[in-house]
Amino acid sequence: MRRIATFLLLIMAVPAMAQQGTETIEPLSVTVGVNHAPPYRIIDVGKKSGLYVEIFEEISDLLGWEVHYREAPFRRVLRMTAEGQVDIMLGPVRTEERSNRLAFVAPAFPPERRLFFYLNDKNRIERYSDLYGKRIGVLEGASYFNRFDNDENLMKEPAPRYENLMLMMARERVDVVIAPELLGLYTVRQLDLAARVSPFFVPGERSWIAVSRESPALAYADDIRAALKLIEMNGTHEALVLKYLENAPQ
Repeated sequence: MRRIATFLLLIMAVPAMAQQGTETIEPLSVTVGVNHAPPYRIIDVGKKSGLYVEIFEEISDLLGWEVHYREAPFRRVLRMTAEGQVDIMLGPVRTEERSNRLAFVAPAFPPERRLFFYLNDKNRIERYSDLYGKRIGVLEGASYFNRFDNDENLMKEPAPRYENLMLMMARERVDVVIAPELLGLYTVRQLDLAARVSPFFVPGERSWIAVSRESPALAYADDIRAALKLIEMNGTHEALVLKYLENAPQ
């Protein structure tokens, strides 16, 4: 009964917060740091979209926030958020090191497998040990899974975007590219590459809404979590996830 009562309070409280924000006080203005990473974060001229952006827009609409976006490569967005140059970052995986610099307030985005893409059969990854001796394309500043992230015996070649990594593979500058499932498949399709997916993969972790510890938005962490719970309860969150899954390349 207590849990049901809590959900009912959430349903009533979040719209009330948004109403208060729009009618009695100035809405909170937040700057969100984003990197172009379709289909999660799609940055076009005058338009921002993508699964993570749409989920966050639903949350910010409930809270009555005024949202601005600032584009930069992933690694720079991490730094800007840690330094308070932007208020919020969408989609980082929580790690111990990052938690020292950022407040991970809500696991808003679904987990995705980490896939290994290849072009030549000799670079097909059947097991973790096949990665040794391969040049592996990785996104600058990204975290994939603990063993991989901390393995100093792997040859990792960083780049600021997954498009760069896939093109590096096409030019034989790397042998394999590791990428989250939807993002990797989307990038391969956009570049019209004949890249294939290795049998070996790693289950993903949920990605988060991370808030700068220097930002006024941190005081609204409970409100962010309440708004997320509400869009999960009313089916909005699931509908957005399914929309992008249904449009994903096979």
